[in-house]
Amino acid sequence: MRRLSPVLVMVAGLIGLWYLAAVPMNVHEVLTAAERGGAEVSPPSAMERRDMGNWALVLRNPEHLGASWSSQRPRLPAPHVVLVELYESTIDEELNGRRGLVRSGSLSNRSLVYHGLVTLNATFVGFLIGAGLGILLAVGIVHSRVMDMSVMPWAIVSQTIPIVALAPMIIVVLYSIGVQGLLPKAVISAYLSFFPVVVGMVKGLRSPDGMQLDLMRTYNADAATVLWKLRLPASVPYLFASLKIAIAASLVGAIVGELPVQQGGLGARMLAGSYYGQTAQIWAALLVAAALAAVLVWAIGAAERRALRRMGMMA
Repeated sequence: MRRLSPVLVMVAGLIGLWYLAAVPMNVHEVLTAAERGGAEVSPPSAMERRDMGNWALVLRNPEHLGASWSSQRPRLPAPHVVLVELYESTIDEELNGRRGLVRSGSLSNRSLVYHGLVTLNATFVGFLIGAGLGILLAVGIVHSRVMDMSVMPWAIVSQTIPIVALAPMIIVVLYSIGVQGLLPKAVISAYLSFFPVVVGMVKGLRSPDGMQLDLMRTYNADAATVLWKLRLPASVPYLFASLKIAIAASLVGAIVGELPVQQGGLGARMLAGSYYGQTAQIWAALLVAAALAAVLVWAIGAAERRALRRMGMMA
């Protein structure tokens, strides 16, 4: 309970702030709906309300604020509205939906479970590509002065390009050569995930001190033996720290890669919600993405603890 209590207090505080923020965010829509329903609002003119601040409208119309948490098309949906949407687009859709798992035998393309799996596929492929490329680049940078002076600066510069601007270009280029489906999203995911692995692995491979390297030279060990017996074991803690960042970045890359394609995935679900003004749908997809990121980072952490325990190191 000592560990859980601070988390619960923080979550309760965030939920309270969420409910509070929903009032001024949704006040314009609430007052418009109340006016159409025949209620008196202040000021009565929609033009005047448009020019007023949100908090001013809240203070002048306290009797209508209860509807801020149950608006049909809110700018900021209340937490319970998001939870209802989350339940309906996962459990209820699969159990009772016409296209759901129970009635059709396959996941519904309206379900966040289906879209989450689509995003996870691109995330895993992109993560494997990015992590593998990052490790290879790190090994080359550590052993080659030329690569250190040439590749590393370009790797840093590559991360300054906004991924939102780069993703459509990657998809268009790959589509022009006949590459479609999972691979373009995986490429974008790998683009975001390889850099943390490169930086962490370079730091880890260079972590052995001079005395340890001198000892390996005393044993007449070649570069491959030094890498396998000394540098790689020393880099394991750095590698796993980088992988935790990389897996989260890979998930973000997969979601961004789904925005231009719109063929399924959490990114496409968010974009569809923005098209139709379904903010609860957007927030539900965001919560699913956050939960997936937490599970993926936890899985990397569990693998780290097991690997370090096998190596005789404290996790």
